[in-house]
Amino acid sequence: MSATRSERIHSYFKALTAGDIPAILRLFAPDADIHSPFLGIMKAPEFFAKLDAASASSKLTVLDVLFGEGGQSAAARFRYDWVLNSGEQIIFEGVDHFTFGPDDRFAAMRIYYDTHPVREDVGDKYA
Repeated sequence: MSATRSERIHSYFKALTAGDIPAILRLFAPDADIHSPFLGIMKAPEFFAKLDAASASSKLTVLDVLFGEGGQSAAARFRYDWVLNSGEQIIFEGVDHFTFGPDDRFAAMRIYYDTHPVREDVGDKYA
């Protein structure tokens, strides 16, 4: 089970790097919530539409995938090389914590990173 879930996590980061929003959304349950330190709690389609609208390009590199007790959740530490539509480039590390639903799609994702340097560099580019 964890190999399949690990593949799903890697597929998410590959699709995010490619900017393939339909592929990303297929990995999430229809009612999945995204918990973002920048945007708050949003449904997956709304969150990824906002992210896509703010992004010129992204490269995400998975550094670690760690599974929780019982395998119902996993955390992926990643490096994010992000170019905004404004041309500004932001590089940071973060952790996405995934909760799996009964069909192995992501039921929720919580995003963790230090927002201070990002906000200091670029302000709120989602506005």
